[in-house]
Amino acid sequence: MANGRKKINLNKKAWAVFKGLAVYVLIALSALIFFYQISGPTPSGTEVPISQIVKDIKEEKVVKVTVEGDKITAEIKDSEEKLASHKEEGESIYKILESSGVDPSLVTIEIKDLSLQEAWIGVLSAVLPILILVGLMFFFFRQARDAGQGIFSFAQSRARLFTKDQPQIKFENVAGAEEAKRELAEVVEFLKTPDKFKALGARIPKGVLMVGPAGTGKTLLARAVAGEAGVPFFSIAGSEFMEMLVGVGAARVRDMFAQAKKNAPAIIFIDEVESIGRQRGTGFSGGHDEREQTLNQILVEMDGFTQTDHVIVIAATNRPDLLDAALIRPGRFDRRVVLSLPDLVERKAIIELHMKGKPFTKEVSFESLARRTVGFSGADLANMLNEAAILAAREGKTAIDSKDLEEAATKEKLGPQRKRMQSDRDRKLAAYHEAGHAIVGHNLANVDPVHRISIVSRGISGGHTLFPPTEDRSNETKSRLLEQISAALGGQAAEELVFKDISTGAASDISIATQIARQMVMEYGMSALGPITMQSKSMFGVWRGMDEGGEMSTQLHNEVDREVKKIMDASFKMAQKILKEQKIKLDKVAKELLEKETLESEEFEKIVGKKKS
Repeated sequence: MANGRKKINLNKKAWAVFKGLAVYVLIALSALIFFYQISGPTPSGTEVPISQIVKDIKEEKVVKVTVEGDKITAEIKDSEEKLASHKEEGESIYKILESSGVDPSLVTIEIKDLSLQEAWIGVLSAVLPILILVGLMFFFFRQARDAGQGIFSFAQSRARLFTKDQPQIKFENVAGAEEAKRELAEVVEFLKTPDKFKALGARIPKGVLMVGPAGTGKTLLARAVAGEAGVPFFSIAGSEFMEMLVGVGAARVRDMFAQAKKNAPAIIFIDEVESIGRQRGTGFSGGHDEREQTLNQILVEMDGFTQTDHVIVIAATNRPDLLDAALIRPGRFDRRVVLSLPDLVERKAIIELHMKGKPFTKEVSFESLARRTVGFSGADLANMLNEAAILAAREGKTAIDSKDLEEAATKEKLGPQRKRMQSDRDRKLAAYHEAGHAIVGHNLANVDPVHRISIVSRGISGGHTLFPPTEDRSNETKSRLLEQISAALGGQAAEELVFKDISTGAASDISIATQIARQMVMEYGMSALGPITMQSKSMFGVWRGMDEGGEMSTQLHNEVDREVKKIMDASFKMAQKILKEQKIKLDKVAKELLEKETLESEEFEKIVGKKKS
């Protein structure tokens, strides 16, 4: 309802602006038309040389001549036709006739005095453009004042204010993230009952930094804190402080904090704070660029809070490594709340929350869906359920079933299906490629079970084999990583075994496998080089490896390459060995894929048997 009122108010304001502008445009047009009319009459009639009019007067064909300035109009006898011409400036019509041997008494001559008109023309030509310019300037300045968007409003804060009169989000509307909610619940207590903490000498935190991957609910939790506390909530993105005019960002920070203090207790929420809170002194744009001035002002405002301000700053970022040390120190951001991807219990709670209002068939299981979506963020889960509802509605169903949810989950991670023409050889190549991934992964103990195999194109891939995790893991072992590399290389190994050739379809598989192998060598210490990290920290606080200019000797560089190649070669040989032993099953799976295009886990296991644990 609030959004509807806001839209109506914006439409009314836009209509008022249009009407005001239309009035000024009409005034300007009327003035120009008037100026054109009084600038002197245009001769009405057929344009002829003045000698023709003199000749007609001599032959007594003209009954009247009207002279207006340098313009001459002649009325023809017994005719409505008029002749028009011009004389030289300052030349008298009488002198023209006399010099041509024509008696002026043969015609009636009327001379109109234009001195007053010419005086008005001179005045208007000097004053009218100024009046039009002043009028337009007055209009635009008035609109700028009313809308707050003019040149003098650059320094005003762009933060959007949400008050307790608007629909509120509570902690109960946020599923999962229980640890984060417990941390933030104390912030609510600080805002509701600050005296309780002051009585014990506790200092109210000035800032809370929320860190976590995209889609984990940082913004939602910030709004929930404001909703629980029932205080004004100022929301702004870090990029909204920046403007092409130097000093505008700092002025907007001052204005935002001034507004928050007037409405205290209040919450200021800065989303994507890394856009203005990056480390200073990088040397690229000097020490007084717009971004650094904005950051300096934030540091001053946060450090200048007093105990009676009751203003808490909540900031969100998914790149805490980029933030300036002065910004995240205690005294500014006193607390750090870390949000991670939801675990099994949290995914189930998120799914149940977003399932409200959607009809599902009885076969749908929250538990199995939560286990299927390991690695999904809260935003991914919400979008998946929405896509499932859209798919069911498109097919005319009255309830969402498991098939819709499976298709929505696959679409969320890999993109929509792409129907494209493929030759028989390309389809056969794709079938053996995906079957190769599945067979190799199925025969490796540390690789998760195959969930689905398909040769239907999605996004940029020509097919896919899914190995979704069966449980949430916080660590990876060396043996599991090596087997993941073998499974990734299984597609190319199958192509080489069956076709005695390889294709470009394995490019992304090789990229993923190489990245894992390089991390094993350079970050995890899982190679003959031992437990050392071959990365250095850049001036931005970002870890760099040898490919981004990290500090590595040429000898160590070569040793890293050798270790990566050793891992890749061993994993590829493992994939080849498994496929040679399982060639019959490989052919059967590829044949089924060519017929059905997609195999679910049950259909796959009917061909190859249950996975050995």
